[in-house]
Amino acid sequence: MFKIPTIHGYIDRRILVNYSADPEAVQKILPYPFRPKPYKDRAIVGICLIRLKHIKPKGFYDFMGVNSENGAHRMAVEWDENGLTKSGVYIPRRDTSLILNTIVGGRIFPGEHHQAKFNVHEVLQDYNVAFKSSDGTEVSVNASVTHSFSEKSIFDTIEDASEFLKKGELGYSPYGIKFQGLRLHTYKWEVQPLKVHKVKSSVFENKEIFPEGSVRFDNALLMTNIEHEWHSVKGTTR
Repeated sequence: MFKIPTIHGYIDRRILVNYSADPEAVQKILPYPFRPKPYKDRAIVGICLIRLKHIKPKGFYDFMGVNSENGAHRMAVEWDENGLTKSGVYIPRRDTSLILNTIVGGRIFPGEHHQAKFNVHEVLQDYNVAFKSSDGTEVSVNASVTHSFSEKSIFDTIEDASEFLKKGELGYSPYGIKFQGLRLHTYKWEVQPLKVHKVKSSVFENKEIFPEGSVRFDNALLMTNIEHEWHSVKGTTR
């Protein structure tokens, strides 16, 4: 079986939009063996809007890499493996601006990727990022850098939120009859709080998936200029 190579590149911009949700609602859409990883009796789900630069197999020159805008819906999960409880994120869908990703998804980049049209407008510390996928999935975020973490978050401090999200470095995505695993290794981990003026996700606003009141926006964080690697990990059968 072809092994996904170690990928190296740079996270130019990463916006993590986080929601708290009813664990029972999340469990209904999680495949075995995953279950929600609780925080104060709530499940944590969200959207990752990430611009990648110079993405290529490790060891290749930067100019040989590719750039892309990408979106991913994520759910913090845990599962039992070999008698141990492990944690990470389950990524039910990935969206990308790069046609190459849709072609090589599952072979170079893990999981199936949906082709999407991105609309990005960034001025100084203001961020407007939106996309609409080939299957109609839509996401949009309008946010600005701020100095204070949201007082309405279930996380007491930005450090608490950062630590929880950092532990989601291992992600699993569905691909065929398997889940493909990928571990994110960042050369540094630094986040800033964002004030969200408006956010939309057709996934989290879908009442058939998340009944009224079962999910609510919690906080948003920003990462910029992060050198990183992605390492393939052994997948599991669905």
